Amino acid sequence: MSRFPLPGAGRVAVAVPAPGAGPESWAGAPSATLDADGNVVVAYRVRVTADGIARTVVARSSDGERLRTVATLDRARFGAFSLQRPALVRTGTGRWRLYVCCASGDWPESKHWWIEALEADDPAGLADTESRVVFPGDARTAVKDPVIRRFDGRWHAWICCHPLDERGAEDRMTTAYATSDDGLDWQWHGPALVGRPGRWDARGARVTAVLPDGRASYDGRASAAENFAERTGLARRVGPRGQLVATADVPAAAVRYLDVLALPRGGYRLYYEAPLADGSHELRTELIEP
Repeated sequence: MSRFPLPGAGRVAVAVPAPGAGPESWAGAPSATLDADGNVVVAYRVRVTADGIARTVVARSSDGERLRTVATLDRARFGAFSLQRPALVRTGTGRWRLYVCCASGDWPESKHWWIEALEADDPAGLADTESRVVFPGDARTAVKDPVIRRFDGRWHAWICCHPLDERGAEDRMTTAYATSDDGLDWQWHGPALVGRPGRWDARGARVTAVLPDGRASYDGRASAAENFAERTGLARRVGPRGQLVATADVPAAAVRYLDVLALPRGGYRLYYEAPLADGSHELRTELIEP
């Protein structure tokens, strides 16, 4: 089996610069797919907490590096305090499905997150189509940062879950697995990946990409102090229920929200969120040749 495609193996380009200076000024949390012509379509999050800015952006690119915005969805549209990593998927009929990750409007009193879905004939149409809640979470669990794939005639989702039972410790995270016939009504199948006590990912594990062969990447951190400074680890799928197991004792890359797009002629296009010295984050991309 070939090596997992990781940052640092290809030509690096800044796809979207940081939207400002300092902590919680972020561009990233990407989800990428291809259109019928082989162009890349990327959905990503822009967030500047100090200025109350949080939006999901959908962009198109013929080369994978220069992004042209075709749709922008602001947090106010969902009654949300903030937005986090989206998921962009083509349906079986060729339509575009966008899953948007929303934080409670009662933040910080409530640390709840939920996920809504929108659908349109083309990416630009996602700007003004209606949405519906597909992963509501509950009083005990916030749900966010979905990774959604279609294969074997089914929809598969790896959802980051944050427990809400201990105030001040909501940053803890695990990944749960769910399946669906249509990508709208889901059946949960329990935990897929959890942090390992005493390891670099002890505080939590958030799946960020799952390849068709079952290899995966995930974000992890050792403590609450490392919140917003996650690193990328590697895992592989085990069993029929989407469960994953970590495959290394050390992080594989010092980035977060890695997405891996397999290209039709071989090779990969990577998108990920990279930290800068001032605490801001930019969206980077790399082309890994076959």
